[in-house]
Amino acid sequence: MVLLSKINEDAIVENLKKRYMDDYIFSYIGSVLISVNPFKQMPYFTDREIELYQGAAQYENPPHIYALTDNMYRNMMIDAENQCVIISGESGAGKTVAAKYIMSYISKVSGGGAKVQHVKDIILQSNPLLEAFGNAKTVRNNNSSRFGKYFEIQFSRGGEPDGGKISNFLLEKSRVVSQNENERNFHIFYQLIEGAPVQQKEILGIMTPEYYSYLNQSGTYKVDGTNDSKDFQETMEAMEVIGIPGEIQAQVLQIIGGILHLGNISFIEAGNYGQVESTDLLAFPAYLLGIDPSRLQEKLTSRQMDSKWGGKSESINVTLNQEQATYTRDALAKALYTRLFDYLVEAVNKAIRKPTEEYSTGVLDIYGFEIFQRNGFEQFCINFVNEKLQQIFIELTLKAEQEEYVQEGIKWSPIQYFNNKVVCDLIENKLSPPGIMSVLDDVCATMHAKGEGADETLLQKLHGTVGTHEHFNSWNSGFVIHHYAGKVSYDINGFCERNRDVLFPDLIELMQSGEHHFIRSLFPENLNTDKKGRPTTASSKIKKQANDLVNTLMKCTPHYIRCIKPNETKRPRDWEESRVKHQVEYLGLRENIRVRRAGFAYRRVFNKFLQRYAILTTETWPCWRGTEQQGVLHLLKSVNMDKDQYQMGHTKVFVKNPESLFLLEEMRERKFDTFARTIQKAWRKYIARRKYEKMREEASDILYQSKERRKNSINRNFVGDYLGLEQKPELRQFLAKRERVDFADSVNKFDRRFKSIKRDLILTPKGIYLIGREKVKKGPEKGQIKEVLKRKLEFGNIISVSLSTRQDDFFVLHEAQYDSVLESNFKTEFLSLLCKRYEEVTKRKLTLSFNDRLEFKVKKEGWGGGGSRFLVFQRGQGDLAQVKPGGKTLNITVGDGLPKTSKPTRKSAPYSHGTRTNPPNSRGHPHGATQFSRGGAPSAQHDFTNTAPQRHGRPPSAALPKLGTQRSQRAPAQHKQGNMDFLNVPEQGMSGMQRKKSIGQRPPPAPKPSSRPQGPRCRALYQYIGQDEDEISFNVNDVFDLIRQDTSGWWTGRIRGREGLFPGNYVEKV
Repeated sequence: MVLLSKINEDAIVENLKKRYMDDYIFSYIGSVLISVNPFKQMPYFTDREIELYQGAAQYENPPHIYALTDNMYRNMMIDAENQCVIISGESGAGKTVAAKYIMSYISKVSGGGAKVQHVKDIILQSNPLLEAFGNAKTVRNNNSSRFGKYFEIQFSRGGEPDGGKISNFLLEKSRVVSQNENERNFHIFYQLIEGAPVQQKEILGIMTPEYYSYLNQSGTYKVDGTNDSKDFQETMEAMEVIGIPGEIQAQVLQIIGGILHLGNISFIEAGNYGQVESTDLLAFPAYLLGIDPSRLQEKLTSRQMDSKWGGKSESINVTLNQEQATYTRDALAKALYTRLFDYLVEAVNKAIRKPTEEYSTGVLDIYGFEIFQRNGFEQFCINFVNEKLQQIFIELTLKAEQEEYVQEGIKWSPIQYFNNKVVCDLIENKLSPPGIMSVLDDVCATMHAKGEGADETLLQKLHGTVGTHEHFNSWNSGFVIHHYAGKVSYDINGFCERNRDVLFPDLIELMQSGEHHFIRSLFPENLNTDKKGRPTTASSKIKKQANDLVNTLMKCTPHYIRCIKPNETKRPRDWEESRVKHQVEYLGLRENIRVRRAGFAYRRVFNKFLQRYAILTTETWPCWRGTEQQGVLHLLKSVNMDKDQYQMGHTKVFVKNPESLFLLEEMRERKFDTFARTIQKAWRKYIARRKYEKMREEASDILYQSKERRKNSINRNFVGDYLGLEQKPELRQFLAKRERVDFADSVNKFDRRFKSIKRDLILTPKGIYLIGREKVKKGPEKGQIKEVLKRKLEFGNIISVSLSTRQDDFFVLHEAQYDSVLESNFKTEFLSLLCKRYEEVTKRKLTLSFNDRLEFKVKKEGWGGGGSRFLVFQRGQGDLAQVKPGGKTLNITVGDGLPKTSKPTRKSAPYSHGTRTNPPNSRGHPHGATQFSRGGAPSAQHDFTNTAPQRHGRPPSAALPKLGTQRSQRAPAQHKQGNMDFLNVPEQGMSGMQRKKSIGQRPPPAPKPSSRPQGPRCRALYQYIGQDEDEISFNVNDVFDLIRQDTSGWWTGRIRGREGLFPGNYVEKV
């Protein structure tokens, strides 16, 4: 939105509305993310988006919470600095959902083993658990957070989440005992009623929600779009993942049930004293909480008070009236729930605690700004915390940024904005003048018992101390504060009582006398110690927590998400113009745009900038010799950044546009990518050699004693991808974005009539793909040949694979529906990889059967049945299979191969670095795959000396076995000559010298070649590129001298004055 032509609230609102109506809920103001609650599930939070945004620059993709999270995660790893994201907005704006997406993204993109995965599971499962106990339906939000949460995800130096810590703030415990109209109590109460098994309900005495006094005040029991029964199961699963023992889980539910039954105990006035109306209702809560019913009755209707007189102290038992007894009952219920909630937070912390902190990313999900019909003490505290968060945003994005420009000597015109520090001081000041919280604490310190009249005293004192403040007003039932988000009227009734937050010793003693150890552990106080000083009040707690939170956030690199609520109806595509404009105004988006537009998108101290981008030039890497400022200038000039795009401060460099920063980042990434590729290339080459040697041996074991082997395929190197898929997007389109390819080759597929058709066979960890070509019949691409996915075989659907016992290349993939008959020169490599993947997925071995009569099912077509066909293999002549169809049988004849017990030699031939041209296959298809350069070996020829190889099929192997003993058998002179010939000056070099000598002269006729006695000669059938110093190279149809033939298949020849080795099955004798 920095690029908007007009910068005013109306233009901002209009821009947000257009995007919202088109289902674009995210926008940017510089690095600040604006999120509008869509009130529906959006389609762009899948694994595809995670892949899209991982490692991508901000400008590469549309605005998204994943982009902000990825940037935060990468900055943490690169800069070694803690990060935090501050999510702000009013209640119902979508803050909790945003926090979930952040944690989910980090969990998906970060690595780690089983231990790290366990931490990830706990981090994700903490959400449903704490939502069940800490969230509730309000009139503004169906899943409103009624507590604040700062979740620190801690990382190892490798970027793996291996720990965490949750800090929780101010649970709205008054909701346990009372709710406003159209609101609900905490979710867990309704989850228990709807989702607990029948037997458990009987044990806990669970009835319908209308039965319970703590639930029936608002008359609301259901929430649209919420399945309480399903959510209960998720809550229990979360407790299991976090590691809460089963017996503790049962007692947690007992406490929830006990609180519900406790609320049904009512009191009547009897002679100015309160007494329990129905003593029968005491039994069930006492049973569930493990305490004595008579003691429960006693502590609810009386209180023990210490009286000091004349230096002596004595205990007096005071009987309570009806109102005091009701207050005591509610105080016990709130204390039980609050302490239970604190236990659950601590249980999560214990499960993911780590001894030392390295890096961390904090996610702040805290209650939003609230204005209700009646606003009490809880709303006062909630809105105070939101004021503090707004102050952080102002301090770091508006105030601090402008002050920094002045300090660094950057030219700057100040931009005016509202600084809400004056409102924060009104609430939290200690002195001169004291703030509202200080006055509140003073009044609470002088309260006695229930403190009737204390609220009126508070109102009078506030009028006297802050009555003249410009952001404060009084009214007959309370006071008004002019918050940054609007005016809020607070009802003074109950302020002092809720601020005292004191649980009387009688109730603590009662719970400590219970029979359940877990419930006793929730009340660890030592009542025998003397109490000194004032008890801590709720307002002082929240003030300390808020300031501690601010200090924590200020130590991190902050990121911001500003959430906007588009309507109060909670319906999608419903836009309330005035409501959104109000939020845009109080969130300060206009000022934010103006500062970002006039200012600089990026600033960094010189040494940090130099450290990050030093790799871009040889002068700065690995060490810059000059001053840091000169080093920064050198880097900026090296990337040709315009001078108007940056300014040099006293200690920092300021870069104006994000695009300029992205340029630097992109160049840095390219440098690292180049270095990484160099390292990877060397390492992968080494690993590949070892891997393929091992694979070749394992593959040989599959066919051992079952199938004859081809002479030159048994020792060939495995390549895997024979199609060159990296340069074939038309084939990769059928695979997922990062789907790994184990094997790819162009094969022959035989249909029901035994017609051979070219198919591209691709094996990945997800299955087998068979890709063909078809002519487009209609549309703008009519007549063009396009790739089509003909079949995808899932591993679970493959039944077995059948092969013959002879040296042919046929195999049958048996599947439930119909079978596929394929022919591939690289069948052994394919089968070995298929067996591995099959066992990984199905946890069982793939069945391989060997027989010279193979039956296979054909696909049903039209009205006719599928039926079966047969492959019959017979002994014939030559190494290439000859096929002859006859009815429902395909007869295949092939000569004898190597024995079934053949094994590859340990010493492998050198890997191919050259290319060769493949002759067309006699059984090719006009729409078959293009022939590619292949590093692997094709079919071997049967006879090396007596018969010339046929010109059909694939060329012979480029990597024949070179027996270790044969190198020593060669004549020394030949060996020396073969090694030294490459030092001779090339022929064209001599020609060049001759041309220099004879400029302007007619060249003499070429000399006659010296006569050489004619010996055996041979003609090249295929191109061969020499791979070692002692090998020769030749092209198709080259004729050259044959010096020596060897039974190993490696012959010695001479071509163009160079003598060396070459594979004999690449030539024919002439």
